[in-house]
Amino acid sequence: MFTTLRSLARAQESVLKTYGSAVLRHRCYATLDKCASPPSKGLILGIYRDEDDMFDTGTFTPAGARYNEALTNGRLLDLIRLAGPIPKRGEVRVFYDLEPTFKAVAVCGLGSDCLGYESAEKLDESKEAIRFATASGCRELQKLETNFIYVEDMGHAESAAEGAHMGVWVNQQLKKPNKRWFVPHCQLHVDPAIPCDSDGWRIGVLKAEAQNLARQLQEMPSNLMTPTTFAQNVVQLLANSGVNVEVKVRSWAEAHGMSSFLAVAKGSCEPPIFLELSYYGAGSKEPPIVLVGQGNTFDSGGLCAKTCDDMQPMRGDMSGAACVVAACRAIASLNLPVNIRGLIPLCEHMIGCNAMKPGDVIAMKNGKSIEVVNADCEGPLVLVDALLYAETFGPKFIVDVSTASEHVTDSFGKVCSAVFTNSEQLWQRIKNAGIHTGDRVWRLPLWDYFTEQLRAAEHVDVQNVGRGVGGEPCSHAAFLREFLPCGQWMHIDAHNVMTTEGRDYPYLREGMAGRPTRTLIEFIAQGACKQYTCGQKPRH
Repeated sequence: MFTTLRSLARAQESVLKTYGSAVLRHRCYATLDKCASPPSKGLILGIYRDEDDMFDTGTFTPAGARYNEALTNGRLLDLIRLAGPIPKRGEVRVFYDLEPTFKAVAVCGLGSDCLGYESAEKLDESKEAIRFATASGCRELQKLETNFIYVEDMGHAESAAEGAHMGVWVNQQLKKPNKRWFVPHCQLHVDPAIPCDSDGWRIGVLKAEAQNLARQLQEMPSNLMTPTTFAQNVVQLLANSGVNVEVKVRSWAEAHGMSSFLAVAKGSCEPPIFLELSYYGAGSKEPPIVLVGQGNTFDSGGLCAKTCDDMQPMRGDMSGAACVVAACRAIASLNLPVNIRGLIPLCEHMIGCNAMKPGDVIAMKNGKSIEVVNADCEGPLVLVDALLYAETFGPKFIVDVSTASEHVTDSFGKVCSAVFTNSEQLWQRIKNAGIHTGDRVWRLPLWDYFTEQLRAAEHVDVQNVGRGVGGEPCSHAAFLREFLPCGQWMHIDAHNVMTTEGRDYPYLREGMAGRPTRTLIEFIAQGACKQYTCGQKPRH
């Protein structure tokens, strides 16, 4: 390309000699210089402000103060104060050509420097403010098509990395290349005079990339993401990652007596697939953590069909599966000293001549019978065979992630996932993980009241919808407990956090949210850190 441009320049120079046009010379070399210009760089800095004090003049983070004094001689802070009020939490001011290193500098509001853990909100507000700030700043520079964005750690490098990488991610893989958003490369801003947490940044990048992977899988249309193509994608994504993938077909599921899973799948012409993921980061004698992810690549509601509006986001009914796949890859990348077994039943729930019908009774491997009262309540039916199969591995504990009940939205909106567990220890760990990641969870009851409603029928052991009014999320959890092996177990219902409108969490654009991937990773990491001291490697 440069050779062609230089030939053009020489040709136009010969014209210059003939006509003596200075304007033509200027245009020629301006074109050449534009094409040969180096990649642009941008910088993200943070500033604190007491939002209740309109006269607060702002305080830079240490990295911001260093840049302001050492490279701009105090000019940056003067310009911020001249530009109007100091940015509030999540607000951004962009300044250009302050010095030669960076084309643009985005100064992002962090709110008060006194923010921290808020017990009433069950949230670390300082970390969440960092995510908002870095995401907002990176998006502003993304609009300028800045090639490299350097982000200071703002006091917590992990949160800064999460906000930056989740903030610039765009669902555009099916758009024409020339119509896609520009996606910059975000990296940690390092100043030798100021300590920085490069390990924290790396951890944050891996967590953000995991959630972005879950979002990418969720966003794929169901005609392009069938059970078979989902399995093919997982094999490619986890190749050379340290996670082993086994793909099981219908005959395997039949041989293992997975009658409930197959009953949901039989209405579709797409064959069901059962994925088994395994990661070995601890000794061979260490029991594995079993993660189960619901994998309905599309949910029509079956013969109890959903409305058109309700079907629209149902390509994301495999959110639990996407979360488990992404979490397993991140756990392997972090080299966490744990053993993981991921179980993912994949199928379509469709209206077909062979679809399961209300009133059908399913005989389970453990001897219990299930009556299908409502064919649209298929989520738990997909999971129960995986829970029974989990007993094979003698698990340390079991965590299942699903989009079982749309009614969690009535209670929580988009703010948190619903958690059901028979273990106080697991609850405390997942709660602490949600506080750390900003992707919160809330515990709902596993009372025998809901179990008794499911067992009320005289002709079968259990029904998939309990008698009585309301309490659908609790009934689903009680249903799963009926088929649970002995031991600790946690059920996460993430139906309400499957999507986002782009306002609930400013660092997530509108669409599929990928939640609660980071919380699940943090939950497992916290358990691993308790088991092994920092820097200590497990014995194999």
